[in-house]
Amino acid sequence: MYKIKCKTSNLLIAFGFVFIQTLSACSHNGNNTPAWEWDDPISDSASIDSTILAQGWKLQTGFGNLSSYIKVYKSSATLLNKSAIAYIAVADMNKSATFNVLGEASGLSTPTDFYNADNAPIIINGGYFWDGSSLSMLCRDSKVICPNNQIEYRSNATVLYYPTRGAFGLMTDGTYKVNWIYTNNDVTYSYPAPAENKSGTTPLAMPSASFPAGATLWKAKTAIGAGPVLIKDGKAINSFSEELFDDESGIQPEINAPRTSIGITKKGFMIFFVCEGRNMTPGVAGFTLAEETKILQSIGCVEALNLDGGGSSCMLINGKETIKPSDGTQRKVVTAVSFK
Repeated sequence: MYKIKCKTSNLLIAFGFVFIQTLSACSHNGNNTPAWEWDDPISDSASIDSTILAQGWKLQTGFGNLSSYIKVYKSSATLLNKSAIAYIAVADMNKSATFNVLGEASGLSTPTDFYNADNAPIIINGGYFWDGSSLSMLCRDSKVICPNNQIEYRSNATVLYYPTRGAFGLMTDGTYKVNWIYTNNDVTYSYPAPAENKSGTTPLAMPSASFPAGATLWKAKTAIGAGPVLIKDGKAINSFSEELFDDESGIQPEINAPRTSIGITKKGFMIFFVCEGRNMTPGVAGFTLAEETKILQSIGCVEALNLDGGGSSCMLINGKETIKPSDGTQRKVVTAVSFK
């Protein structure tokens, strides 16, 4: 988040970022999302629209024409008893909507630059970066352009950790999933739970086919990495400690801040979330990761991933800004995410 300000950055470059091409054999069975294996937080009698409206969100119609399967909502003046300016864009992935990741392993563009190039009606900022290079997974057309950051330093850059970090993607079976992943020897593995690293403790082994337990090959057609994982299999997780997205990382997980995230509901509606913060509008401080998780759960997300935030947080609807960027203007980022 916020260009991921951490003590590790220069050393990461010095030790060499490992942008590894990954085996991710991926064929897509279509955008239809099959039945999920856990209970739906939205009752069968309620639509996604009525669920969102019941939480105080208001349908927006002032951003120009959108496809019938895409809707945009603005929050009420308060969320979780806090002053708020937040937006969600909702796309029915069972229809003609497509999910795309934008950008390359390096290079900086504003969200407006991405809009001008891609012309997607909905664009949000993507994963973390430093010095113009991505620190987060970027997978497109079944090819890994770069992996999640493989190493994280602590204790004045003398202790090395190998965190399993989150990625949100369209998988080979047609589902949208959040996974903890790690790339080792050109192979990306997925794990049912993150490696239990924690800053200040002895680092765990490098993740592999045998550690942590339950590793499987990660197979995605399109994916964006960042973290932490907020919701997995319908359960609130918020694994910022295990993913080394603690205060020292610059993510400020327990501090009010602008936030961006991506999620999916059981019924196949993709959610883009963004909130304003840092008092760009007086009194609007933003949200913690735990609060962001609660908001996403309340609108039915059963899988959700936190993306880069702070000054990077931005949502464009037909090229128009929603929140006020906390840098005062759009920050140049390395990756973005869209649907159209």
